[in-house]
Amino acid sequence: MTVKQCPAMDPEALTDVERGLLAGVLIGEGHFGGDGKNPQITLRMHVRHESLFRWLQRRFPRSRLYGPYSHGGRHYYQWMARGPALAEDVLPAVEDLLTDEVDAYAATRVRAMRERYAAFFARYGR
Repeated sequence: MTVKQCPAMDPEALTDVERGLLAGVLIGEGHFGGDGKNPQITLRMHVRHESLFRWLQRRFPRSRLYGPYSHGGRHYYQWMARGPALAEDVLPAVEDLLTDEVDAYAATRVRAMRERYAAFFARYGR
């Protein structure tokens, strides 16, 4: 059985409004981190935001959408960008917007993720 490869998302294909929306959602609700071996951006929100998650999945087809989950009284979806989806699609689309001037905490988290996973990003020339 072969696995269908999703096409890469061209970060420049997003409009400025879409890039701003993505950056804003990641600033407000996103997590920039990893599992100790690989970096990832995670977004977890209530199921009432399903249309936003579907929009993200259409824009970034190499990212992954999980759920809906019901756990501990919470009902949510979880969207993750890892591997090529992170390095080539999502981060290039928003990184220049995630500055200290806009949100120092988010900018610090992105820098920390880049430092901790420098070898990963080097593999992607980023």
